[in-house]
Amino acid sequence: MAGGVGSRFWPSSRSSHPKQFLDILGVGKSLLQLTYERFLNLCPSEHIFIVTNGIYRELVKEQLPALTDNQILCEPSRNNTAPCIAYAALKIQGLDPNANMIVAPSDHVILQEGAFLEALREGLAFTAAHDALLTLGIQPSRPDTGYGYIHFERTAAEGRVHAVRQFTEKPPLEQAQAFLASGDYLWNAGIFVWRVQSVMDAFRHHAAAIYDILGKGREVYNTPAEQAFIDTYYPSTPNISVDFAIMEKAANVYTIPSSFGWSDLGTWASLFAESPKDGQGNAALASAHLLDDTTDCLIKARPEKLVVIKGLHDFIVVDEPDALLIYPKNKEQEIKNVTESVKQRFGDRYL
Repeated sequence: MAGGVGSRFWPSSRSSHPKQFLDILGVGKSLLQLTYERFLNLCPSEHIFIVTNGIYRELVKEQLPALTDNQILCEPSRNNTAPCIAYAALKIQGLDPNANMIVAPSDHVILQEGAFLEALREGLAFTAAHDALLTLGIQPSRPDTGYGYIHFERTAAEGRVHAVRQFTEKPPLEQAQAFLASGDYLWNAGIFVWRVQSVMDAFRHHAAAIYDILGKGREVYNTPAEQAFIDTYYPSTPNISVDFAIMEKAANVYTIPSSFGWSDLGTWASLFAESPKDGQGNAALASAHLLDDTTDCLIKARPEKLVVIKGLHDFIVVDEPDALLIYPKNKEQEIKNVTESVKQRFGDRYL
């Protein structure tokens, strides 16, 4: 899935070039390219499909030239994750009715790829043998209120696979602290494994509107008529996440408790957490910098620019050619709202 805007990563992430297409980590590859290469360890390139907004088709083709046009699924509207997953599942089902399928965001960081691939292989084996909807759950390291939580059964159903008791959307801090203390909860990483038949059965039972609308296109998926059908019908699908649409309602949901150095890189603070620091706790993602009496800051600048800072503590500093962000790190959840203020005052010029 590569259709998001990444507004919490403004001003680097823009609507015309969002964060999944950026070299956020400074490794010479975009998050999308890193995700694509990660999955080449599980399947050949021709089995990888990218769901994105239609305006990013050329960006995907530019960054992943090995993909054919049929592997790039272009949404005409942003209707959240449930419709895009149903669209991809129906398309894959048309190619192989017995296919096993992994759904993953394009912009996550996985530091321990071996452990990640091992968990996915175990998940694929389980869903191949069972009518199951499986999600990878992340062992929580802190009471984070920015993630959804998975309440799982302590006794494993098979191997490392556990039945899921309940999903809880982003909880208040006190509840998140209780979840962490109990040991029965995992972070919901939004990485799913299932057979296409299992997930389409779930849509039929729990999200009939999506199933009925997109199911009309079974005869045109993987043909030249596919895009015209999607352009016509996709915008009328309900705007809803896959968690709300099916995962919170289905009875056949399972999880694998996992730990593989995961971050959803949802915010500048999460990038700060994953970045190397100097002796003063600064993550300076700039080629040349002089920092004096400056601690615990994230500093991201253009490689050709010298950055000199004195007396700044616990701030985010992001420099782009047409915008400069200087913002308290402990208030960085407000940045998404900042983009709304920018839009109201300046239109789309800086977005």
